[in-house]
This record gives sequence, structure tokens and C-alpha cells, in this order.
Amino acid sequence: MLTPTRRRFFEDSLMAAAAVALPKTVLGADPTAVSANEKLTAAIIGCGIRGKAHARELAKLADCDVAWVCDPDLDRADEVGALLVELKRPMPKKAQDLRKVLEDKSVDVVFIATPNHWHALAAIWAMQAGKDVYVEKPVSQNVEEGRRIVHVARKLGRIAQTGTQNRSRGALAEAVKFMREGKLGDVKLAKSIIYSGRGSIGGPAECVMPPRCDYDLWAGPAPMTKLKRPKFHYDWHWFWDTGNGEIGNNNVHSLDICRWGLGVSGLGRSVLSYGGRLGYTDVAETPNSQVGIFNFGDKTIVSETRGLKTAPFHPTIKSMWFFYGSEGIIADTSLFDSKGNLVRAFEGKSENHFANFLRAVRSRKHTDLTADIEEGHQSTALCHIANISYRLGSKSSVNDISKHLGDIKAHEDVQDTLERTKHYLAEAGVDLDKTQLTLGQHLRVDGDKESFLDNAAANALLTREYRAPFVVPQLSEI
Repeated sequence: MLTPTRRRFFEDSLMAAAAVALPKTVLGADPTAVSANEKLTAAIIGCGIRGKAHARELAKLADCDVAWVCDPDLDRADEVGALLVELKRPMPKKAQDLRKVLEDKSVDVVFIATPNHWHALAAIWAMQAGKDVYVEKPVSQNVEEGRRIVHVARKLGRIAQTGTQNRSRGALAEAVKFMREGKLGDVKLAKSIIYSGRGSIGGPAECVMPPRCDYDLWAGPAPMTKLKRPKFHYDWHWFWDTGNGEIGNNNVHSLDICRWGLGVSGLGRSVLSYGGRLGYTDVAETPNSQVGIFNFGDKTIVSETRGLKTAPFHPTIKSMWFFYGSEGIIADTSLFDSKGNLVRAFEGKSENHFANFLRAVRSRKHTDLTADIEEGHQSTALCHIANISYRLGSKSSVNDISKHLGDIKAHEDVQDTLERTKHYLAEAGVDLDKTQLTLGQHLRVDGDKESFLDNAAANALLTREYRAPFVVPQLSEI
């Protein structure tokens, strides 16, 4: 079994060797051409960074035409329309209100790249309108509405893909297969690590609304609060009403791989999170530095999110997942022995993640999806429960956090991660003698019910109040 010292060695040195194994991007895989009469008609809902990425990928697929682009900010819809024309595709129709798009019976598939707070309602409305859906990560703004998406997909027989495209990487699938066959030995620990370094968003300041944006449609299920952030677009990620912080924005990808590799399902037995919005003062609410500890009984996932300046593992690999086994370690898609020597790089045929979705739409088998909505919901829900732990926490010194970690039943790596976090924050200029972190509540989880045991405050955060008429239906109403 790898010792904490050996783990630190891996985490500080093996990325250079892993870099040689980076595969060709999944999204760049060449699709299979089909005749025009087999084309599916698509709509893109949400025309920001991810919406543009969807347009680029769909433009590569001969079996799909984008008929609609939709965004409450018409300038953004115009940008994606112009992008499609630049990519030699027809100019799509444009709308601010997604309900207009869903009324079009010719639309077969809907690609949802809205802000997080719209994901669930857009997906459910689309499936109820007879469409299949591709939903960006995180698939929901809270745990309960994620389960409702899954329920609607199964009840109506719709195909629902999650935008966790690493699931379509062939080399990664081979690495997971290697672990499932027991060849890595006893695997008790997986780590999800995201280093983003985003910086302050500023404020408080008057938020100037984009001139062609309908704020009522943009807010949708969320409150129409008076915004105090300087920039309207994108920075919604860092507020609880509309986003889920960096753990939900990027760490969801590697948390999903950790779940997949360990072979765990559900929300585990307990969760604890600590961290803070550190190093600067701004109007954002979510932490920029956060550790999440997910207890699955005999297996543990530890997620680490760093939002301040920090040295990456390797210049070209800033995000990674690790699996620690009694016979070695897997980092990304490379296998190392217990001494840190590269043993092999896994290989496998990748599939375009969007093409995989369209193939499943044709087969009508959700089992053909590499990232079915059930998997997306469970991985997203881990981000949510870590955030709930954090939001119910209290200010604590790092010494108090260390003592608390020693009192809970968790993998020995949790103390090692705290030491790494202390070093990272000190290097980023955070004086831990003067600055306290937030130590979240240690929450016990009822995995079957997707709720917390004996904690009404935590259970209240599993859902939200919705603003009519943008209400995500209850399970009993679906």
C-alpha cells in the first residue's frame, strides 16, 4: 500500500511522465458521415462559451443540422448563428425564450448549455416536448432536481446525455477496465484535483445588463435579485442562486471519473468539505479553495479545488485524477508502479461525445450512452453535497480542522491533503495565522433516499424555491 510520503512523491513528480500519454481530444474524433435524409434537427439552448463549443462540434457532424439557437441575450444568439455560418452551416433561427424552440415539432434533439440554474428545467421541458437532450455539466443546480431529470428521462423513454466528455475517451475506458479486473490491486482512494486560478471578480458594483438581454428569461427559476457583480455573464458561477462554484464547474469532470474508476454509485455514506474564498475580497459567494471528502465505506474520494495561483503538476496537465491501488497508481490514462516508474500508457478508440449521443438517439437505448444522465446526476450530486457541507460550516483554524479530521473515520490521505492545502495557501500569500477557513459540517448520507440523516438544515438545501412560472416539477407531478 502506498504511504502518504509515496503519494506526495507521485503527486509532485509523475506528471511529466504522464504527459506523453495524452490522447487526441475526444471532441476532435472524426464522425462517421451519413446521408442527408438521416439528419437530426437540433437546437442549442444557451450561447455562451459552451454553447459555442456545441456549435463547433455539431458543425462537424454530417447527421445533424442546427435549426435553432436560443439565449435570453440575443447578441449571444447572433454570435453562435454567425459561427455556424462561418463553419459552412446554414444560419439558424434565433429566439430568446426556449419555450418557442420547444414548440417546434421538427426539433429532435436539444443541446443545453445554459447557466446551471436552468439545466434541469430546460431538460425536463424539452423531454416533455418530445425531444432528446444533451445537458451540460453540472446537470442540475441542486440534488433533487437532478433526480427529477433522471425520472423524466426514464418515464418518457427519452435519451439524455451528460456533457462529461471524458467518458468517451477510449484510453480512459481501458484504464477503468484495468481497475475493474483487479489488476491495480486493492483500490481504496481516488483523488480529483482541479487548479484553475481565476482571481477576483470585483465589486460590489452596478451590474450593467447587456442591451439585448431579457433578465426575466435569464433568471428563470432563480430569484431576480439586483446584481452587484461587475460582469453579468459567466460570473454567475460564483453565486449559490445560479452556480455551484468551481467544484461544480470543473471538478465535476474528475469527480465523475473517480466514481467511474472506483465503481461506486450513489452519494456515499458521508461528506465533509472545508475551504474558503481566500486571498482577496469580492462579492462572490462560493469558495475559491475547497476540499471535499466523500466516504463510500471502504473507499474514499478526495477532491481538491485551488482557485489561487499555484504550481500545476505539469505545465500541460493542470487537472487530474489519481487512483491509488496496492499494486500501483493510475494518473489520467497512465499506469505507474509503486516506485513511481511509468509502466504503460493505456490506449483505446475514442468516440466523439456528441456523435455518441446522436447514435443513442437513433438506437433508442440509453445504455448506448457513454455518459447517461443517471451517471451525470450522481457525479453532480457529489458537488452539491460538498457545497451543502461547506455552506453549513463555521470558521475554524487549520489546527482545529486537523483535529476534526482526526476524529472522523476517513482515509489517512485526508490529513495529507490538509498539509498540501496549507502549503498551497501559504505560497499564495494567505496568512493562516490570521485567516480562518470554513470547516463544513460532517454530514451523514442516506444514499438510497439521496438525503441526509438527522439534519433538517442540510436537507433543506437539497432543493430550492422556484420562481413561477419557471418551476421544476415535483416527482409526483411528472
